[in-house]
Parts: sequence; C-alpha cells; structure tokens
Amino acid sequence: MKIPIPIIYKQPQCLSGCGKLALKFIFHNNDSAQLHTLEAIMAAMVMIGVLIFAVQATTITPLTSSTANAHIESQLYTLGQDMVMTLDHSQYDQDSQLKQEIIGWSGDEYVWNATHYISMSPNSSDTISGPVKELLQQTLVAKGIAHNMEFKFRLDSGNTLTSPYIYNGDPSDNAVIVSRKVVLSNSDLENPSSFENKTSIPDMDNTTDFYNIVDVKLTMWRM
Repeated sequence: MKIPIPIIYKQPQCLSGCGKLALKFIFHNNDSAQLHTLEAIMAAMVMIGVLIFAVQATTITPLTSSTANAHIESQLYTLGQDMVMTLDHSQYDQDSQLKQEIIGWSGDEYVWNATHYISMSPNSSDTISGPVKELLQQTLVAKGIAHNMEFKFRLDSGNTLTSPYIYNGDPSDNAVIVSRKVVLSNSDLENPSSFENKTSIPDMDNTTDFYNIVDVKLTMWRM
C-alpha cells in the first residue's frame, strides 16, 4: 500500500470578500520516500539487535575469574619448568641434583610438616635434605604453593608404576603438572639390587648398562 506524501504548495489567491491567502494541498505518490523509510527502520532494528547481542554475550576480560586462573596456571607452569630444568642440570661428569635425589631415595613417601619433609612411614623420622628440598622450600613453600612430586617408571611387565615421593594433598582443578625424564644407568647405582628392593624401580635391561627411565612429575596448585 502506497502512502501519499503531502506537499504544501502556497499560492496567493484572493478570496471573494477578503484579503486572505488560501493554502492548496497537492498529494503525490512517492515510491523513493517509502523505500528510504523502510531502510531506516530496518537499519534501526539491526542496530538494536547488535546492541542486545553485545550486552548478553559473555566476554572474557582481564578482570574475569577464568582469565585470572589461566594467568596463575601459566605462571606456575613456567615456575615449575624452570625448577625441574635447574635441578636436572649437571656439570661435566657429574650427576644432576634430580638424579642424585632419585638414587638416594629410600622408597618412602614424605609430607611437609611446616618445617621439614618428613617420612610418612610408621616409626620413621627420616627427612629429606639437600638441594631439591631447599629449592622446593624456598620457591614453593615460601609462596604458599602446594605441591606433590611423583616418580613414574616402567616395570618388567611393561606396565608403569607411579610412586609418590612428596605428597601434600589432592590437587585442585587449577593444578599444573611439569615433568622431567631422568635416565638411570647401572653405573649410577652402588647396588642395583638393593636400589630395586627399596624403590621398586627395576633394571629394564640386564645386558647393558641401561637401568631405567624415571619420569619426575611435579604437581603445583594455589591453596
């Protein structure tokens, strides 16, 4: 349906008996004006729809919880990588501190008691000492970062076994895990048989100097 557009046309006319002007209205059908009106209405509807979508849409800003968690996880991951790389660094013809920690392991599980990493075995007062303990205490404990450390290795059956070394509770959903593989050789151990009895880490190849590969996993999370 076409809407007539009024156009005011003023033409001086003299009415009989008076000196007044008369206004004459002329109506034309204008298709172009109707199209412009419809376009304006459609554009306004589109803009309103965009504004509604923008308001209702969920956006992640630097102040949202998920972004903060991701930032913390990234920091923890970088910190953990630096720690295990530092511990696994070795001087020429010397074992790394991480390898020495595995070689000296008694097979016990330890927990932080506010002053030391103490064995959880009954009737045992054994504690952890050395560079690994110092680094964990000064870097993680001092910052209130909970952490677990595990040793994962292969068995003769072909399966893998994960033994807890340091345990401080169940990790949160935002925990991060870093790992470092340490290769053990028979020549690294004073008594391979005694080492296996204590740690359950077996010799995977009796024909060579290769003993086993231990995957050290460090799990960290904010309390």
